[in-house]
Amino acid sequence: MSNSKLRPETIAAHALRAVDAATGAVVPPIYLSSTYARDENYLPKLKENYVRNGNPTLWQTEEAIAALEQGEAAMLFASGMAAITTLTETIPQGAHVVAPDVMYYGTRDWLKRLEALGRISLTLFDPRKNGALAASLQKGKTDFVWIETPLNPTWDVIDIEAAAKAAHDAGAILAVDATATGAVTTQPLKFGADIVFHSATKYLNGHSDVLAGVLVTREQNQRWKDVAVLRTKMGAPLPPMECWMLMRGLRTLFVRYRQASANAMAIARHFEKHPKVERVLYPGLASHPNHDVAARQMTDGFGGMMSILVRGGFDEARRLCTKLKVIVPATSLGGVESLAEHRKTVEGPTSPVPDNLVRLSVGIEHVDDLIADLEQALNAL
Repeated sequence: MSNSKLRPETIAAHALRAVDAATGAVVPPIYLSSTYARDENYLPKLKENYVRNGNPTLWQTEEAIAALEQGEAAMLFASGMAAITTLTETIPQGAHVVAPDVMYYGTRDWLKRLEALGRISLTLFDPRKNGALAASLQKGKTDFVWIETPLNPTWDVIDIEAAAKAAHDAGAILAVDATATGAVTTQPLKFGADIVFHSATKYLNGHSDVLAGVLVTREQNQRWKDVAVLRTKMGAPLPPMECWMLMRGLRTLFVRYRQASANAMAIARHFEKHPKVERVLYPGLASHPNHDVAARQMTDGFGGMMSILVRGGFDEARRLCTKLKVIVPATSLGGVESLAEHRKTVEGPTSPVPDNLVRLSVGIEHVDDLIADLEQALNAL
């Protein structure tokens, strides 16, 4: 059966191809060679002949991720920020960029740096206000619109289809950071996005042992070709060993993501009315202001990412993280283990994130253990 007819769970479990054509190996091989011999006509035997251009392990992993996102092609990078910075290098000098005011702080800081250098003009919009994105666009000048959905770490949900229409009407492209949806529950390209980004460190790998980023494109246009050239020139492709580890993680993506989603929903419901919790931020809750949009876009669970606003402010929220015994107080997300992070401490005093916000990356442990751990930590405040 062709890959185009396989369901995404099968594509992920087989890492695109269940058996290596050359050897019959069920586990895909790792091609660690940094260079490749040419044939008798001095032509490359492969489509590339040097590891900075690519290698078979990289290509198989990219093809699998592109298939999961229903894109035309994917490119893997040595980190999420390597993918983001390479993509932003394709923005014309002085062009206008639009992005939400709350998002992954590394991306926000990078865009602000480009603005300070005079590379771009930047408008940050409030995603909680209806029409704010469209009002921020400058027809004929806006080149690049970046959104996250759900937004890290408030988990507000942006309507991708509406964002794509607004961006395209202004002559811009739409890039979507879909890290939190893990290529499982939302495919932004189906809603009109031009490029999808994942910090592949997170759900795609899922084991907290790989640093990687990936871009997936709806079409292989000139901008995409420019990204490919830049990746090679900057030496940014993901190395073969990390590609293989990422491919290994992909094979359990759907079972991990669905368990994390089920756990997060149970935790969100349990603590929604807790006396020491001001508010639970989780798009799966009916009380979430963007729940209807989330239900339309997130068709296979609402993910494992959520935040809680702790009563008592900055100090109590940070103390909560130190009182946890099962949930690990650490940065990152999307792994099999649950993590908690006081975002204001991590992002610094200029962050727009609420002082009392604790971000939870819910893992695949038994949900009763996670609930009990949060209960004892809150009771210790």
